[in-house]
Amino acid sequence: MIEPVPATHSGDEGLEQDCKGMSDEPAVVQGLVCASFNQDSTSLAIGTKDGYRLFSLASVDKLNCIHEGGESPDVYIVERLFSSSLVVVVSHSMPRRMNIYHFKKGTEICNYSYSSDILAVKLNRQRLVVCLEESIYIHNIKDMKLLKSLLNTPANRTGLCALSVNHSNSYLAYPGSTSIGEIVVFDTNSLSNMIVIPAHDSPLAAMSFNIQGTMLASASEKGTVIRVFSVPDGLRLFEFRRGMKRYVSISSLSFSADGQFLSASSNTETVHIFKLDHHSTSVEEDSSTWSSYVGKVFSAASTYLPAQVSDMMHQDRAFATVRLNMFGLKNVCTLSIIQKLPRLLVASSDGFLYIYNVDPQEGGECVLVNKHRLFNSEEEQPPPEEEPMGGGQTYAATLAMGGGQTYAATLATGGGQTYAATLATPACVEHPASAGLTGQSHPGWSSATVSLSNMGLNIASNARIFRRRRSQKG
Repeated sequence: MIEPVPATHSGDEGLEQDCKGMSDEPAVVQGLVCASFNQDSTSLAIGTKDGYRLFSLASVDKLNCIHEGGESPDVYIVERLFSSSLVVVVSHSMPRRMNIYHFKKGTEICNYSYSSDILAVKLNRQRLVVCLEESIYIHNIKDMKLLKSLLNTPANRTGLCALSVNHSNSYLAYPGSTSIGEIVVFDTNSLSNMIVIPAHDSPLAAMSFNIQGTMLASASEKGTVIRVFSVPDGLRLFEFRRGMKRYVSISSLSFSADGQFLSASSNTETVHIFKLDHHSTSVEEDSSTWSSYVGKVFSAASTYLPAQVSDMMHQDRAFATVRLNMFGLKNVCTLSIIQKLPRLLVASSDGFLYIYNVDPQEGGECVLVNKHRLFNSEEEQPPPEEEPMGGGQTYAATLAMGGGQTYAATLATGGGQTYAATLATPACVEHPASAGLTGQSHPGWSSATVSLSNMGLNIASNARIFRRRRSQKG
């Protein structure tokens, strides 16, 4: 395995978020290759046949294209570091080379080449991680010094990995097996392994850290169950069921800034938003209420059921949903705050960015408020009036579209300010800092009739007896 070799320097600033190639599945817009949101969801980057574009996400009504780069054609990875001028680009024309640009100055900071195709690039303010199919390289982002080479990792054909945004808890997660959903968590600060999490029975399909780097969400290739683990101890905190009828391909997972919500998009027409709310048993609750009665029946019944059925009864459903007008297309979503309101953003391979309102108190079905063409920011289309999308609102999207390719190192020193000096330069802010969503947990059981036929239990019948006894006491 050939390790990266330093190449060129020129001078630059920050680099941001997460994009994967979308070209492995048919897309409505043939020119759109990939799309990614930056770390704080204030910017969207897309790779095209002609280069790449960067958009500011400061407004719902208008999508501003702040830069269009044509240095490399057919870009399948483009990552921007927060709202800085640092952008990382990988092109199909040179899939083993990573270029880092200062896009506002129009200069190349450096480039690195690797022994095989680059599949993914992740970064935060401390580290830049390059993922190849069977190796991972960890760089110090301030001077691009190679800090660690993880060689002979399990075959990772899609370049699946996740890097926490928080540079204090700078954890890297990557698959530890090709046959089961095992997650290796690596500390990129101490450069040591932290823990191996047995997350799923099937191989992994998606992973994402929360902003604080204290939680890690994952989904397997089946796509039916999404789990959230604590970091670094690997304890299972939440388990959500996306669906039961069919297996799907989860394309992106994204936490809200406050860590209270998690969005999941797939190749289906539905985006799910889950609420990370522990159901406390210490909360005072009237034991005579219907919801309390149903809860006790289910709790008692689950102890007699097989483990798989019992787990299913304890899995939470989506708090909010979005119904897309497409099926089978790749998309990336993120949860964000735009103009002081929570939004869910969905960048799709059909060439549009969709913006939905999210109701953090009630959840429900999210409302489409606008959509923008990604190939012509001046041409905007309002949502069709005949599609009100529902009464509730949900919340935001992180983007990772498809496969990528690996990476190599070639360092050259050029004019302009140094790489470290560029990183030290304050980032230009095009969007107010994201605020966390605060909301009440939604009510529990709302259905009045539930049956467990396999156990011969009829809760509806028991409920009538329960109400009759209460009326007699009254």
